[in-house]
Amino acid sequence: MAIMRIGLTGGIAAGKSTVAARFAELGAIVIDYDALAHRIVEPGGEAIAQIAQAFGPDALLPDGALNRSWMADHVFGAHAEPGARERLDAIEHPLVYQLAARQERSCSTSDIIVHDVPLLAEVIGSIPLSFDHIITVEAPVCMRIERMIEERGMSLEQAEGRIRHQSSEAERRAIANIVIDSAQPMSRMMAQVDEIYQRLLAQIHMPTHNQPIDKPL
Repeated sequence: MAIMRIGLTGGIAAGKSTVAARFAELGAIVIDYDALAHRIVEPGGEAIAQIAQAFGPDALLPDGALNRSWMADHVFGAHAEPGARERLDAIEHPLVYQLAARQERSCSTSDIIVHDVPLLAEVIGSIPLSFDHIITVEAPVCMRIERMIEERGMSLEQAEGRIRHQSSEAERRAIANIVIDSAQPMSRMMAQVDEIYQRLLAQIHMPTHNQPIDKPL
């Protein structure tokens, strides 16, 4: 059976997780890179010792887990040192890629495997995977900031900092051949996701299933 590997990305609070959940409901295998990143910074996780060595003991909580608020401030916030984000990425990314590859190998047979990668535009040149298609989920910055403040309890400064440290919408669109607009009503967006999934399934059984498909409107 042919397998199609999809890269799924999008700006923070743009609705990517909602789209990923819908793909899973439709039958795709979804590999969640955020979940893998959380796993490696749990007590005893693969990245903990390296992070403590690179950032000092304040980077960890007393139970040995990552001190997320401290790291957010010192990697993304006003107290971030130059190169802090790059040092953290150099530790975490190879470990996440290893876990993702292991998870893909252990998947039961499925037509479509979706790699849910929030920072795909940033790592597209170094991630050791190729994708048949890349999908980005987009919404206006003002809407995303509002969601982060209301749904995630962030301050305006924190929300703007997260957006500032991510790729731009233009950069994400540049690597994607499918764009989902999450500013539209939820029912319409879900219908768009369903249509995309059916088109991908149909394409798998074509002789040249890795050829690009048109961007949905």
